[in-house]
Amino acid sequence: MDAAGPQVANECAQYAGKHQSGFITTQGGNLLCSKIIHLITDNQVKSQVSKVLHECEQRMYKSVAFPAIGTGQAGLSSAKVADEMLDAIVEFARQKSVQHLQTIKVVIFQTNMLRDFYESMKKRENSDSSTTESESWISIFKSFFWGRKQSSEMKKSMILEKKVNLVTFQICGESQEKVDAAESWIKDLILKEQFENTISDETIENFDETQFAILDDLQRRNQVTIDVFNKLSPPQIRISGISRDVCSVSRKVQEMVQKIKSTEEEQSKAELLHNLVEWRYQGSNDSFVAFDKPTNMQLESARMDKKPTLNVRIKNKNYKVNLKTLRATDD
Repeated sequence: MDAAGPQVANECAQYAGKHQSGFITTQGGNLLCSKIIHLITDNQVKSQVSKVLHECEQRMYKSVAFPAIGTGQAGLSSAKVADEMLDAIVEFARQKSVQHLQTIKVVIFQTNMLRDFYESMKKRENSDSSTTESESWISIFKSFFWGRKQSSEMKKSMILEKKVNLVTFQICGESQEKVDAAESWIKDLILKEQFENTISDETIENFDETQFAILDDLQRRNQVTIDVFNKLSPPQIRISGISRDVCSVSRKVQEMVQKIKSTEEEQSKAELLHNLVEWRYQGSNDSFVAFDKPTNMQLESARMDKKPTLNVRIKNKNYKVNLKTLRATDD
């Protein structure tokens, strides 16, 4: 309230006793926001967060930031508050009628609460892995924290060049019966050497020009045909051809899928953590500049693991950060 200034304090005094639905709304005052929604604490965190979200949507606000409601003087458990706040956000995000509210942030100042909120979000992400809904709630939920991903329908269509190597057999024999027997024998040999393997994974939908170029190269250098089915759920890659090459190419495709999945998981963790804690360094004019999200995650992970130092790069220079004194020295 002190930071908001006397104008906001006067508005609160004016509306005192006139609040409806458990909150009152004032101007932003000296804070960098257009409005402040003041909650009348009743320890019903989920209900209060839900009311605020619907109020923001009704007033066509684009973004909203919450503190960890009830963890101060109310003395509520940060783990319980994390679960209730995220439950309310998830239920709100699932509603198809949401059109205006695009960004929801939870601002946490007490470092000891970070793990509770982080674990609550990870718990939901892990439980989502078994769902079969066309668009899982976790993907909707994440979109409110760091924006929606580009729709797969908007992505550039990628088609591998079809590989056709024709071989012609001319069979001559003493009788039609022997010719037919020779043809059958050749077909059996071919079929014995042929194999087909299908790889199904949601990550395939995110393949771009780089991955398709690798697939094209694998198809060109091996006796295989690779087909990509992006419109299936989950998307599939079918590899067919000579058995030994199918096995070799399948292994390389699986490694490629796993690499992308690991990269996306690290990016997801970095995004998730960035919404909970933000590390900054002092820039020019005594202003503070936020680290990029991967470095932000490295710093916070090192601090939580109680590491004494961590090497980072700032403006293409190497620095060693002392995590006890929070000072950095260049190499």
